[in-house]
Amino acid sequence: MNRSIEELVRPNIRSLTPYRSARQDHARGILLDANENSFGSVVGLDSLPLNRYPDPFQLQLRARLAALNDVSRENIFAGVGSDEIIDLLMRIFCNPSEDSILVIEPTYGMYRVSAAINGIETIGSLLTQDFQINIPDVLSKSNRAKLIFCCSPNNPTSNLLHSDDIRELCAGTDAMIVVDEAYIDFAEAPSMVPSTGDFPNLILLRTLSKAWGLAAIRLGYCVADPAVVAYLKKIKPPYNVNALTSHLALQALERAPQMNEAVQAILRERTKLANALKLNRHVQKVFPSDSNFVLIRFFNAKSIYERLASRGIIVRDRSAEPMLENCLRITVGTPDQNDALMRVLGELEP
Repeated sequence: MNRSIEELVRPNIRSLTPYRSARQDHARGILLDANENSFGSVVGLDSLPLNRYPDPFQLQLRARLAALNDVSRENIFAGVGSDEIIDLLMRIFCNPSEDSILVIEPTYGMYRVSAAINGIETIGSLLTQDFQINIPDVLSKSNRAKLIFCCSPNNPTSNLLHSDDIRELCAGTDAMIVVDEAYIDFAEAPSMVPSTGDFPNLILLRTLSKAWGLAAIRLGYCVADPAVVAYLKKIKPPYNVNALTSHLALQALERAPQMNEAVQAILRERTKLANALKLNRHVQKVFPSDSNFVLIRFFNAKSIYERLASRGIIVRDRSAEPMLENCLRITVGTPDQNDALMRVLGELEP
């Protein structure tokens, strides 16, 4: 990386004077500054005054997430799911109708959607046949991109990307490298968090939606260079993470042993499900998985998808994506859910 983060940031973002919310100045006292309802809320929790705006910078939550990842709080930014962070990164680094992002595909669809919403061109680079980064192709296109998005473990191919390849991109380009680690807790390999200290252009996306089982509270976060985090805080909405979300997230983060038990249960079920699918007559191939789902190539994915849905079993059809002809993505369910899936698959006529 030959350019600094400051050089990569849009000039209008560098010079932006951010909105200053009331709670940035005072969090305690007789609070008559923010036009809140001083008489309280019609519903709430005894320990959580819902009539008051939350901490705009989630200091306690970010400190806990920092401890979890063995980094400083200044390396952590919390958002409304990873999707908010994806959008904010595009606003920081990419000028509409001028700059581009590069997406390593097939992968999570929101990278392209967010770029389109922001008026940013998306350049695609296909994975290799074994679903790894095509380094020569990405490097040849990287001079046109301000952000490069990759997902590891990748959704929907379910495999880890080689960390050495990601580090090669960090060293070999002037783009910001965004690695979505939403499913990393289900993989044998560790997170790339330690590499953020070596590469200021490496940004890791994490979430509480998957391993922590908190998809409904919408909390994502990133681990990044403090300069990147400072810009994210500069342009985010004043109170992006609500108090209920922070409260529940802090409770969950104190229960890491329970999360680890759930992950181990999912991994056991993943093995059982993959082995059962390999024996099913409708299945061509079960791809290796480092996540909480499996990718399966069927002989007729569209027919299987529709017939499963008619029996109340809902999976994700990925067969229209490049390299994924006749592929369905199936989340690992509970033992009863997986048994029901296999029972119905066994009953379907060829």
